[in-house]
Amino acid sequence: MIKFNRPQKFDKTNVAKVPKNKTIVYELTNNAGENLYTGVAGRGNVQQRLTNHLQFKKDHIPGGTKFKVAQVENKPQALQIEKRIIGKEAPRFNKQHKK
Repeated sequence: MIKFNRPQKFDKTNVAKVPKNKTIVYELTNNAGENLYTGVAGRGNVQQRLTNHLQFKKDHIPGGTKFKVAQVENKPQALQIEKRIIGKEAPRFNKQHKK
């Protein structure tokens, strides 16, 4: 099982602090802690991928106020974890891997 960091405010300042040297699995949540979106960002693409979900960006997630990340060893492992989380929690804005 992976371990996510504690939820942080979803803004450019906190996104910039996320380490970019490893692949991550991330969850975007609302104020109530509901998982709205689960995704994967590859090494070197972490901040850009998370920033895409901020307001006024192409992949904006409405209501996403917090986020948490977990670093993983590689992208295949991250995709497996993402699939399991989406299948279990069915986040509102994920379309793939839902039951």
